[in-house]
Amino acid sequence: MLQILDSTLREGEQTPGVYFDKHIKLAIAKMLDDIGVDIIETGHPSVTQEIHDSVQIIAHNNFKAIVGAHARSLKDDVQLALNCGVDFIGIFYCVSDDRLNTVFKKDLAEAIIQITDVIKFAKSQNPDIIIRYTPEDTVRSEFSNVVAVSIAAVEAGADIISVADTTGYMIPGTDRSMFDYISKLKYELNSRGLNPKIAVHCHNDRGFALANALDAYRAGAEIIDASVLGLGERAGIVDLAQIMMVLTADFGLNNWKLDKLDELYQFVSSHSGVPIPGNYPIIGKHAFTHCAGVHTHAAAINPTHYESLDPQLLGKERTFSLDHMSGIASIKYALSFIGETKLSPELQLEVLAQVKNIGQKGKVVELTELPHIVHFIKQNYKHKQKSK
Repeated sequence: MLQILDSTLREGEQTPGVYFDKHIKLAIAKMLDDIGVDIIETGHPSVTQEIHDSVQIIAHNNFKAIVGAHARSLKDDVQLALNCGVDFIGIFYCVSDDRLNTVFKKDLAEAIIQITDVIKFAKSQNPDIIIRYTPEDTVRSEFSNVVAVSIAAVEAGADIISVADTTGYMIPGTDRSMFDYISKLKYELNSRGLNPKIAVHCHNDRGFALANALDAYRAGAEIIDASVLGLGERAGIVDLAQIMMVLTADFGLNNWKLDKLDELYQFVSSHSGVPIPGNYPIIGKHAFTHCAGVHTHAAAINPTHYESLDPQLLGKERTFSLDHMSGIASIKYALSFIGETKLSPELQLEVLAQVKNIGQKGKVVELTELPHIVHFIKQNYKHKQKSK
């Protein structure tokens, strides 16, 4: 069964300028739990005392979700996470030859000893703790190194191997395919009788994070990392709402309360200072708004003519924008919302002309303004009739 790991509170805080106060982190965790996120990654306790305290508070709230923490491959980091009372620890260590030689000054064998010793230590302290091991920058590391360290990590007690596209390097349909990578890694592990869960952590540097995550799922990955607004290092990671919506609408999964996503996004946007673009998929203000006359006319008859996603899954309704692109179908549809169903065709055209005039000034006529336009046109029509 697929699980979603949300990393808004960990990866999300690696967005420049983003920091959530402790009470805000707890509130976000509660919203994530209500939506049905499977794993909440709460932070790296060794970074600051505030993060440590937040992780500890969230871990003791009896959420349905698994509560996890981040740690380097160091026993002190792992002990801090264990002290917080989390259910899950994500341990990371890069095993590319370049990083091993130039940064860590170790060979692969030495790195594997450090990684497996830390995993064994964590399990000795809490046999029930879920351990995820991530070879950082997995997909650009030598595949043989990744296989070797993954085998050793699982044999030492790791429950999950996470494939990290740390730099957003993978491209669907090429020789850098995430589908192919996950398939090969699973084969190498399974052929040795090892069956850890496979997770993916996809960065969005090339704009392919969502596509790569879906490729990984199709290849058998069981955990996908995401964050609200795709927050994270550089261009961020997979967007939570987008992956949940696609998995629901296109892959038949029905594990999450999508109608609670909008509240979460507004809250995170407000407290992160990161605005939600109007054209942002799924959650943006205009995601289900039809504008051009041809679109609105067809969508008013049958929304599927210009929609492939149902806004009702999110507890939303489609809307029709009233501006310079509007046609008479948009006007009739909008008039029905304000109870003006008997306006003559002549006056409907006058309303349309006025809406287009306002739209040409770069403005959108909201439904709250439309009654005033109608009232003005009615009064103007009466005045002209009396003047004849």
